[in-house]
Amino acid sequence: MGRPTDNPKRHNVKARIDDETYHILDNYCRTNGKSKSEGIRDGIRKLDPNTKKV
Repeated sequence: MGRPTDNPKRHNVKARIDDETYHILDNYCRTNGKSKSEGIRDGIRKLDPNTKKV
């Protein structure tokens, strides 16, 4: 399924979010030229103190 990649995305996550959270995500993605999936992954990585800054 899809193009071959060195970092396959094997897990699917679904979350319900309120309007304020959606607008924060949308603004972040528009400002940084990222998809919402990439923006969510960036936010999750920021939860791990051992991960490089995004």
